[in-house]
Amino acid sequence: MLTNAPRGTKDILPDSVGAWTHVEEVIRDLCSRYGYHEIRTPIFEHTELFQRGIGDGTDVVDKEMYTFTDRGDRSLTLRPENTASAVRAYLQNKLYADGGLQKLFYIGSMFRYDRPQAGRMREFHQFGVEAIGGASPLVDAEAILLAYDFLTTLGLTGLTLKLNSVGCPTCRPVYRERLQEYFKEHLHELCGDCQDRYTRSPLRILDCKADADKPFMAGAPAITDCLCAECAEHFEEVQSHLTDAGVAYELDPRLVRGLDYYTRTAFEIAYPPLGAQSAVAGGGRYDGLVEELGGNPTPAVGFAAGLERVLLALEQQSLLPARPSDADVFIIALGDAAAHAAFPLLHALRQGGVRALMDYAGRSMKAQMKQANKSGARYAVILGDDELTQHAAVVRDMEQSTQESCSLDDMVKRLISEVKG
Repeated sequence: MLTNAPRGTKDILPDSVGAWTHVEEVIRDLCSRYGYHEIRTPIFEHTELFQRGIGDGTDVVDKEMYTFTDRGDRSLTLRPENTASAVRAYLQNKLYADGGLQKLFYIGSMFRYDRPQAGRMREFHQFGVEAIGGASPLVDAEAILLAYDFLTTLGLTGLTLKLNSVGCPTCRPVYRERLQEYFKEHLHELCGDCQDRYTRSPLRILDCKADADKPFMAGAPAITDCLCAECAEHFEEVQSHLTDAGVAYELDPRLVRGLDYYTRTAFEIAYPPLGAQSAVAGGGRYDGLVEELGGNPTPAVGFAAGLERVLLALEQQSLLPARPSDADVFIIALGDAAAHAAFPLLHALRQGGVRALMDYAGRSMKAQMKQANKSGARYAVILGDDELTQHAAVVRDMEQSTQESCSLDDMVKRLISEVKG
């Protein structure tokens, strides 16, 4: 039906927008404190960007991307994530020219074809950061702390931070061989997708939801047993920095994330009461992605947080902000003459920074007072023929249930002072 939004999408209505803007304000304030700057990338990119960046064999590329051919016969894809886009923007706009660490953050819509459910929509929203150009374990630790601080600043409790290292091109092939050796005798027990992953990308088997609870999965070798000396040292330092900062974490050797570009550090922050969709933020290091997309070898770290899931967690903990009132002042105009006199007063109040409303339908005093109450206005200004004759208005304090007459010449200045003072 034309009156229904496409499946997997959702209107964010006025009653809910306040919660979203609250979360976004926390994001912008926190990123400012951490020295991250906002970037906004296109909603669609060349398909090859995601194929190369995310990796063939991943569920995102193989099953979930919204891809189309435009009128110029170019294959384009609605962004399923934003790290590849941020790196593309970093390269195209030569952000590396300044040297040093580029710290970027974004807030925006992503698109994946998936089965819609609570906390997982086909159009979903992410907050993410990318720190490009830093190899130090301190950069990893800072990104993890920013993700954790974001969630705790919103008031969330009961969070679980999981940490792992997925190695590098030196040590990951060793782990790949061990996984294939281990899963070889269980190949017939794996789901169809994982039987395909066995050859193309065996680490993805550890990320499979269908096979996760099968008994043999618990015995799979841990990647931390295969780390090269440099990766092991890097991982130890990340853990040390988190411990020094007083942040508790759990080591999870099966945490590999869902995208191929990760190297070394991988992390995830979960809110367990959300069940199957408990991961509210996650990310890690991706030292090979800039080079894969055509740049020079450049280390990088990032994460993304799913805002729908964050809002679900806030709702469960009764942390969503109350909807603010619609107005500070509501003008009740009784009759055409009063409406003509009220309109410039309304404009003057707004110019003075006051949220001001009035009724445009010429309804009764009772109906307009009801509307004023519904708006949450602190003050109601009553203007009728008698008030116009006296060049005055009745100003009612809705909280104190008191009222007094006020000259029209003084009213605007007085209300601006009361509201803004």
